[in-house]
Amino acid sequence: MHPALIFLFSLIAILLLTAKFRLHPFLSLVLVSLFTGVLAGEPMGTVEAITKGLGSVFSRFAIIITCGSIIGLLLQKTGGMSLIASDILRFSRNPLLALIILGFLFSVPMMCYILAYVIFIPIAKELATKLNYPFISTATSLALGAVASFNLVYPSPVIISAADELSANTDTLILLGFFIAVPTSTAGYLYARKLGKTEPPRVSEYCNQGRVKPGFTEITVTAQKEKAEIKEKAEIKEKAGIIQEKGIEVQEDRVQREDGLQRKEGVQERETKNPGRFEAYAPIFLPLLLIILQAGFEHPHPLFAFLGNPNVALLIGVLLSIFSGRVLESGIVRTLVERGVRRSGVVLLDLCGGGALGATLAMTGAGEALGRFFLQINFPHILVPFLVAAALQTVQGSRVVTMLVAPSLLLPLVPELGLPAEILILSMASGTFLFSHVNDPFFWIFGELAELEPSEVFRSNTLGNALMGVVSFLLVAGVHLFFY
Repeated sequence: MHPALIFLFSLIAILLLTAKFRLHPFLSLVLVSLFTGVLAGEPMGTVEAITKGLGSVFSRFAIIITCGSIIGLLLQKTGGMSLIASDILRFSRNPLLALIILGFLFSVPMMCYILAYVIFIPIAKELATKLNYPFISTATSLALGAVASFNLVYPSPVIISAADELSANTDTLILLGFFIAVPTSTAGYLYARKLGKTEPPRVSEYCNQGRVKPGFTEITVTAQKEKAEIKEKAEIKEKAGIIQEKGIEVQEDRVQREDGLQRKEGVQERETKNPGRFEAYAPIFLPLLLIILQAGFEHPHPLFAFLGNPNVALLIGVLLSIFSGRVLESGIVRTLVERGVRRSGVVLLDLCGGGALGATLAMTGAGEALGRFFLQINFPHILVPFLVAAALQTVQGSRVVTMLVAPSLLLPLVPELGLPAEILILSMASGTFLFSHVNDPFFWIFGELAELEPSEVFRSNTLGNALMGVVSFLLVAGVHLFFY
């Protein structure tokens, strides 16, 4: 079967399995990967590609995702996230703008927009809770800011490999990339803000129905509901002339005593959860500082290179978050750590499924076939690298891989296209925004950590990225038209 048809089959099959039949994403991705390889006539090679894709993604993200999950849970339980969120609100009247700036500033120094999202998503959720925003709005703002700088600003892994291969002027590339990324991220912010206005306020429903207010426990809320039901029944019985006053008084007294006890316990629990700013900020920002120090030098000191490795830095963050959780009982800390590991396991399975599909599609040659198809169409030259990158991104899902493959496909055509290397690179980088769907690892990370359904991820992450990709390409085309 032709590679282009194989690509279309895999895309449609995954969308049907995940969106319509609601099969678990990991099973959907692995099954479609297997069928894709069989259609390509490489059944045994498919098994090898699937396992290699699984292993590659797990080795890259296992420690990062797990540590981020544990840090978030511990800081949320101790009140550290609430403190950080309050500080952000104190210094910024616009939390969505603050979140998009956080993502924009930290994804390039950390060399991973996924890492920036994982670290800051607990803050985004805490802000959503405090301000009664939908989770989808704050999560989208953070994610789009991180992706905007990661896709466009040198020395991001997306840009740096293409710059080396095409011998681009790095000074020009840094300036152009930054000034294109700023309005591109602004478009993402506007989209996240509009999304929040159209989305039902799920946070307020969560707070009112499922979340316990400060100073109360779940038992307190249940007791209050029970008390209200008793009073309502009493009124009904009183009208019928069959009220049982003694029994009701005894039951109400029990509820009131439980209510008072839980209020007291809630107050005591709240008083113990009062971390200092160092304990709140250190588990997040010390790892970031270590990563930035390691990335800021071409030849860092071996100690900085070791401590600044994202895996090592986040493990240090886990230790600091456990230290900040000393105000809790040791059993609670162990439970939260175990819960964080389990939650990260779900995310990693989805990620590994995306890696399996990407490796299988790469084996079939679908990306190269689609790239050559776009090159043969008589489009404006600046549109060709944009479409080639968009096609590769759609097929295999990884922005870094897209920018590793696309320059090699376009290199023989650079003289014919007649584009400056910087414009060529930024046009390709704009294409990596498009079509972030089920074979993009970040698609699943975004949805799992923001607690969103796949349909909501399509509406927020996929459409938001597509909008930024179009804005970025138009800006690149404008720069080329007026300044070259």
